[in-house]
Amino acid sequence: MNLDQLQQLLQPLFPGLMGVRLTEATPERVVATLLVRPELCTAGGILHGGAHMAFADTLGAVGTVLNLPQGKRTTTTDSSTKFIGGARVGTTVTGESIALHRGRTTMVWQTSIRNAEGKLCSVVTQTQLVLD
Repeated sequence: MNLDQLQQLLQPLFPGLMGVRLTEATPERVVATLLVRPELCTAGGILHGGAHMAFADTLGAVGTVLNLPQGKRTTTTDSSTKFIGGARVGTTVTGESIALHRGRTTMVWQTSIRNAEGKLCSVVTQTQLVLD
C-alpha cells in the first residue's frame, strides 16, 4: 500500500478527523504531522495527552498494517505514554514511529512526538496484536 492509499484509508476515520497527515510509511518507520488545533488541546492551549496517544496509536497501527500478511488485521493491546514537553495551539507536531519488534503474533512500535521546535513532547510504546 502506498502513502496516498494509506492516507485515503485514514481520511474518513478518527485519524482523518484529528488531521493526521502521513509523510512517510515503510514497514520499519512511519512519520506524520498533526496541526495542533484548539479542539485537540487542553484549556491551556496545549496538545491534549489523549491526542498524543491517539496520534501515536495511529502511526503504530499504520506500521503494523504495512507488515501484516494478507487476510490479517490488528488491534492495540497495550500502550504506554511518557509526557515530556508541550506543543502549543497553532503549531504542528511531528510523530515518528519505529518498529521495535515485528513478529508473527505481535508488533511493538515506539513513537516520538516532537513540537515545531523539534523538542521531544512524548514517547509512546505500543503493542499491536496480529489477528486472523
